[in-house]
Amino acid sequence: MIELTLKRQPTVPLEAEVISPDVMECLSEAEIRGLTVYHGKRQLPLGEFFEVRGEKSSQLKIAGSLEKVRWIGRAMTKGSIEVHGSVGMHLGAYMKSGLIQIHGDASDWVGAEMRNGTIRISGNAGGQIGGSYRGGLSGMRNGFISVAGSAGLEVGLRMRRGTIVIGETVRDFAGLQMKGGTIVLLNGAELRTGAWMNRGTILSLKDFEMMPTFQPAGKLDSSFINIFATHLAQHQITIPRLDEAGHYARFTGDQAVPGKGEILVWRPTEAD
Repeated sequence: MIELTLKRQPTVPLEAEVISPDVMECLSEAEIRGLTVYHGKRQLPLGEFFEVRGEKSSQLKIAGSLEKVRWIGRAMTKGSIEVHGSVGMHLGAYMKSGLIQIHGDASDWVGAEMRNGTIRISGNAGGQIGGSYRGGLSGMRNGFISVAGSAGLEVGLRMRRGTIVIGETVRDFAGLQMKGGTIVLLNGAELRTGAWMNRGTILSLKDFEMMPTFQPAGKLDSSFINIFATHLAQHQITIPRLDEAGHYARFTGDQAVPGKGEILVWRPTEAD
């Protein structure tokens, strides 16, 4: 295992896409310390900011307040990254495989345009999780992202496949221009959820203000939800199944596009 510990706090954002198993798995400690990072306009060795222990491993463990460190795990295809502390923007962007676990908060663009892999965040996260960058046509194409806390704007922006799970309330425009995949909202969302949605599914366990361009479509009666619940259980996430006390109300839209997406809202049966 390679252990990195932040020893010097960056004064401006630190571009550190070299913090990746793909880059470090064949390098010695000295070579890892010599990797180039970008501190504003300056090129500096990684060792200026991090203590390094270990070498030649695809398992990375990082500690420190990394809110100004960006691009950790960029385009990684293997191995794992475990961070004890909060991280900056673009975590796991373009990720293709592997596992990233954050014991803290994350900023914007987590898993942006990722192709596969798993990202787990124990705290809160920013906006555009699993989304596409400005001008891009597609967000995440596969993979799994979970955030135990809240999330910011435009979660799942133009996502095409994969799953995003948010534990606490999500801000406006969740599922904006969504093209596929599934967003699970364990505690609902704020405004304009599913705006300009083309395809895909947004599932919420709490009611929220539905846009008028989504039309009621009765109760969900597909057994797919039970299969999906089994899949989520492998990630220690629980959603109600069809045989539980309640039902999923189904809404289709966004009719303003027009779209073929759906929003499912769990409505428990009220006790007598």
